[in-house]
Amino acid sequence: MASNYETFWENDRFAVVGDKAKQNFPILTYRGLKKLGKAVFPVDSSVEEIEGDHAYATLEGLPAKVDAVVLEVPKEDTRDWVAKVADAGIKDVWIHMGRETPEALALARDKGMNARTGTCAVMYVKPEPSYHSIHKWIMKLAGKY
Repeated sequence: MASNYETFWENDRFAVVGDKAKQNFPILTYRGLKKLGKAVFPVDSSVEEIEGDHAYATLEGLPAKVDAVVLEVPKEDTRDWVAKVADAGIKDVWIHMGRETPEALALARDKGMNARTGTCAVMYVKPEPSYHSIHKWIMKLAGKY
């Protein structure tokens, strides 16, 4: 039986949200989703494009509705992005490890969202061997995958 973390990646359309002006865009997650054949849209108001793809400033500006959102923004912006995801009517959200805040998690709960947090998205979207697969193996042994 798939875990709550694993079922997140069964969605078909994703927005990956970053802020390149403040930190690196979550490019490994973005590339991994594309490699898995998912429809994926980069959301980052600080740049025009990510790897040649148009970057959207907002969720509302996306050309299609997405099923799920990956948030890898600075911690101080996480709560605001959870609110934007909720306002867009999206229930599946992944908050990258170390970016969650009590306020963001409380808001997600209050809005009936399924927020996954506390682990790295790349373990799930990059199946080939890498240091992320070591992390994946450890998390599986610990029962946290």
